Amino acid sequence: MRARATPPLPRVAAALLLILNVDIATSRRQEPYYGRLIGRLTQYAHGIRGTVYAVDENTVFVRNFAYDGTGPDAYFWVGDTPQPSPEGILVPYPEDYASRDPPVLSAHSNSDILLRLPGGKRLRDIKWISVWCRRFTVNFGDVFIPPGLDPPRPRVLPEFRRLAHGLRSGNVSVLDAKTFYIPNLHYDGAGPDAYFWVGNGSEPSPFGTKVPNEMGSLNPLRGYQGEDIEIQLPGKLTAYDVDWLAVWCVEYRHNFGHVFIPKDLDVPPALGQTKITTSSTTSQAPYSSSNNCKEILDKRLQVRWEIQGDHVQITLAARLRKEQYMAFGISGAEGRPAMLGADVVVAYWDNRLNHGVVSDYTITHLAQCDGERGVCPDQRLGGSNDAVLVSSQQKDGVTTITYKRPLAAKEPKKDKEILTSRSQSVIAAFGPLNSRYEANAHSFMDTTRSDVQLDFGAQMDNTCVGLAELEADGTAPWAPRVIAGTNTMTARIGPAGGRRGYTPITGHPSWGIAWYINDQLIPEIYVERGQTYTFLVEGGDDRTNPAKFHPFYISDSSEGGFGQKKEEDQRKQRVFAGVAYDNEGYPYPTAVGRYCEWTHKTTDQSASSETFEDYMKTLQLECNVGEPAVLNWTVAHETPDLVYYQCYTHNNLGWKIHVVDPGTPVPIPGDQGAITNSAKSIIFPPLTPLAPLVILTALNMAR
Repeated sequence: MRARATPPLPRVAAALLLILNVDIATSRRQEPYYGRLIGRLTQYAHGIRGTVYAVDENTVFVRNFAYDGTGPDAYFWVGDTPQPSPEGILVPYPEDYASRDPPVLSAHSNSDILLRLPGGKRLRDIKWISVWCRRFTVNFGDVFIPPGLDPPRPRVLPEFRRLAHGLRSGNVSVLDAKTFYIPNLHYDGAGPDAYFWVGNGSEPSPFGTKVPNEMGSLNPLRGYQGEDIEIQLPGKLTAYDVDWLAVWCVEYRHNFGHVFIPKDLDVPPALGQTKITTSSTTSQAPYSSSNNCKEILDKRLQVRWEIQGDHVQITLAARLRKEQYMAFGISGAEGRPAMLGADVVVAYWDNRLNHGVVSDYTITHLAQCDGERGVCPDQRLGGSNDAVLVSSQQKDGVTTITYKRPLAAKEPKKDKEILTSRSQSVIAAFGPLNSRYEANAHSFMDTTRSDVQLDFGAQMDNTCVGLAELEADGTAPWAPRVIAGTNTMTARIGPAGGRRGYTPITGHPSWGIAWYINDQLIPEIYVERGQTYTFLVEGGDDRTNPAKFHPFYISDSSEGGFGQKKEEDQRKQRVFAGVAYDNEGYPYPTAVGRYCEWTHKTTDQSASSETFEDYMKTLQLECNVGEPAVLNWTVAHETPDLVYYQCYTHNNLGWKIHVVDPGTPVPIPGDQGAITNSAKSIIFPPLTPLAPLVILTALNMAR
């Protein structure tokens, strides 16, 4: 065999030099980097040693910390006096502790310690850091903050460049050397093989690295609709090693949008100070708590809890109305109430079974559950119901339901861990049940609106007094609307009108949005057999965004939602317009147009709007670029007297269509007894169920 020729020495040297240059070019900051140097701890007693760095303006890092642990009441201690003194402030370490009071500092030998300044303090607010014994008012060791110290800070970058698939965001921030914060992220989720992607060069390219999403997953990206997320670079990769962050389709080598990372970056090191909202391994407390109770939702909901091994037992108590649920769980974001990404348990009293029911829910999208996404029971998404009913009762108007759930996140994509070592953000809500006995949309006043923290590992944390009485609902529903005598109508989306709108008019639970026909909230429409009617439908054409995809169709179902029904349930509906079938026999909606929605100018003003006309003044119309879908419907002579306009993908967005024979009298405004075929949109005052009969009887008597 012939030996392979050895490359000439100059070529080998050139190759090595190239490798070295690449390695140097891809790392702009020498590692390891611990932040801005503050100084070394001066030792006065007990073997104190360590080097202190400013990680950011609220956090310090003590490298190779040593302490013999024999001080009887020693803590990390900070202050703004000229010298360490009893006037300082205690800095808890570890930060996550199970006891009521911070633990006394234990022995350390070359430990790396991360300290967060308490009470919103910043490094500019203090002059020294000490290891201090409170009992004997002795300073074991200290370091002074250098004047004018400028600690590393997060860097705010521009927003994602908008290139494809609706990608856009707020200004992206580099929180630390490994963590990116992306606010108000929008992406339609339609890319077949799209990921967060980082790399080097003047433009995003196929030569990049996948970055896990906010849940730590490397699955292709789902759709995002205005979510605030944090992502973390994998392995040893840091923000100093890359030139850009993009959303990139690997299969088609397509850049959906990107942001460049400046070369003069000076952000905090990634030492664990930036907390990522992801599932993690369970931390369990070695004890059980009892007699814990907290009142939330304006003291209308009592939450009791007790740790029992690797489970937590939770009791919810509230004054529930018929077919109303109460929901409680872990917020989708730490430090604020976030429904999106939350892990909650929905509890209610089932009058059919005469006992309580609990169901584990995942909120993957702020839309009605369509069987794939939305506010869905875990079981409906192919997961498991991890909430187990323990007991339930109704007494003196109060519904009390007790259930157990694991502390661990059994299904990381659907569940969140319950911590026992520190407080965490929780959310709660009241709302109506739909026909499936699943949670429907709640009102703004019936959910947590500010951050609520609960320490599941607490003991004897009881602040409950008594359940407040439900306030009487003094709001009256608006007058139902009527449209008659017109052959062309617009169909758009708008708010359901709270306690004055959809639900009191129809008696059906609302998801919070409804059809606006000719800009009237769910009017009753009158049509004649044999006539052709045109609906200009603007319910959305983005199939990847269920919250804004509402195809219009007409059927005999008072509920709608044809597309989310099983085949046997679809056969129970008779469809008259808006649905077709492909060559394989699968149904699809035909009335799919651009999205137009009446939105609140500020917040929902339905409760303070005496009339619908007043309410409309608080709304504004927002439309996407595009064209409406055109649905032409010729009313067959065999069409039933009552049908419904509905949403193909969601339940309970529409209302009644009255089908009459030609010449049948229909109501008009002002004179309820008049007959008209006028081509106008008609707004009609409230009618009792017998009102049409009364009108026609009066007309016959007049003749």
